[in-house]
Amino acid sequence: MAETAKFLAIDLGAESGRGVVGLFDGSKLRLEEVHRFPNGPVRVLDSLHWDALRLFSEMKAALAKCVQEHGSDLQSVGVDTWGVDFGLLGKGDVLLGNPYHYRDKRTDGMLEEAFRRVPREEIFERTGIQFMKLNTLYQLLAMRVEGSPLLDMAERLLFMPDLFHFFLTGNKVTEFSIATTSQMYDPRARGWATGMLQAMEIPTGILGEVVPPGTEVGTLLPSIGAETGGAGVPVITPAAHDTGSAVAAVPARGADWCYISSGTWSLMGIESPEPLIDERSLRYNFTNEGGVGGTIRFLKNIMGLWLVQECRRAWLREGNDFSYAELTRLASQAPAFVSIVDPDDETFMAPDDMPDAICAFCRRTGQPEPETTGAVVRCCLESLALKYRWVVEKLEEIRGRRLETIHIVGGGSQNRLLNQFAADATGRPVVAGPVEATAIGSVLIQAIARGHLGSLAEAREVVRASFEVETFEPKPSPGWDEAYQRYLQVAAE
Repeated sequence: MAETAKFLAIDLGAESGRGVVGLFDGSKLRLEEVHRFPNGPVRVLDSLHWDALRLFSEMKAALAKCVQEHGSDLQSVGVDTWGVDFGLLGKGDVLLGNPYHYRDKRTDGMLEEAFRRVPREEIFERTGIQFMKLNTLYQLLAMRVEGSPLLDMAERLLFMPDLFHFFLTGNKVTEFSIATTSQMYDPRARGWATGMLQAMEIPTGILGEVVPPGTEVGTLLPSIGAETGGAGVPVITPAAHDTGSAVAAVPARGADWCYISSGTWSLMGIESPEPLIDERSLRYNFTNEGGVGGTIRFLKNIMGLWLVQECRRAWLREGNDFSYAELTRLASQAPAFVSIVDPDDETFMAPDDMPDAICAFCRRTGQPEPETTGAVVRCCLESLALKYRWVVEKLEEIRGRRLETIHIVGGGSQNRLLNQFAADATGRPVVAGPVEATAIGSVLIQAIARGHLGSLAEAREVVRASFEVETFEPKPSPGWDEAYQRYLQVAAE
């Protein structure tokens, strides 16, 4: 029997983080969560930040627990996070301030300022990235417009997972998948879009060489090894953007499928051997982000279960502590297709009160306001499913071929009601699972780097052999077709 190889995936999402040990026996993979911790924005005066040092402390706790429970013979450790956010290092590798949260309002108006400096079409031609004001490009432009001294003091920009890898090893690398989320990287030239950045007065000297997923960053610093018991453990960057690792764990075969990495965001797209940058992808505001093995994740960023998460947070402030399971049950009992919203409407990005924002959208578009908790959540879930239908149609138009199956991975794949809505709205079977796709992908990328697997195709065979999935067959209903026409109308307003 093959000896079990152990890998540690540290996966940070917008709501929580976790340390997950992957135990691989050569044919099957088993996961054990050793540490979970909360995450979220920290408001300081009028700004939103990430508490980077607390998060790093939690990572060390995860590493220590891993060693305590599984021994010190780890093959490697790797970190993935959400995209776009970053830290700036100054002279002596000092972190210059707390990294900003992508929902901070400093990027308000920065899209328009960017287009004043460089035409919108040229930005897309150079980067192939979806226009969202939270992108790194607009965060840096905001610093330039504000005259921030930090930008002039900075010697190196590190995206959040790269920053944590630096904290672990003392070595600075920039990983491919996370770099592409910035809207500063040219995926066709495979390098930074320096001409565009210079036109925006963004310093290009702070940007490092980009390395592929599976690169060894270094080994744990002696001080980290002494603190955690993990002396000499290699640090290997997975697809450091969490969706990149999640897509690596999609248990698909063939080519006629698309994925949804479902959580706070729903990232829905296809895997492509090259960037898809043309007039249609610009018009539909799709994005070309880096994947594993040189692939491109051609996808659409959708606001996702953020809407439900923020509703739950608002109700908690009022003293109603609903579980997600209870909210889903209430939604299943609410009447269908009463109210429909565009999940990506600007008013849902960072509202003070999400249920109020949803009701305001319905008033503005001449629809009944959802009157109960269940009605609000059903509105969110049905609207997400209708958005998925729109994305599938556009993917097929651009790709020129039908997509037969939708794979939903990540934490949101546990929402069976949303899975069924997605199948019904799109008319395609939905294969849900695995839930811990990001951690699985991270572990398997590390396993490939350490020589335990030979390719991404082999890694996906391991996923199919190791984790159960559930298939949701579509239940045709004219109600979905009528609701889709309403969705197209409200999304266009």
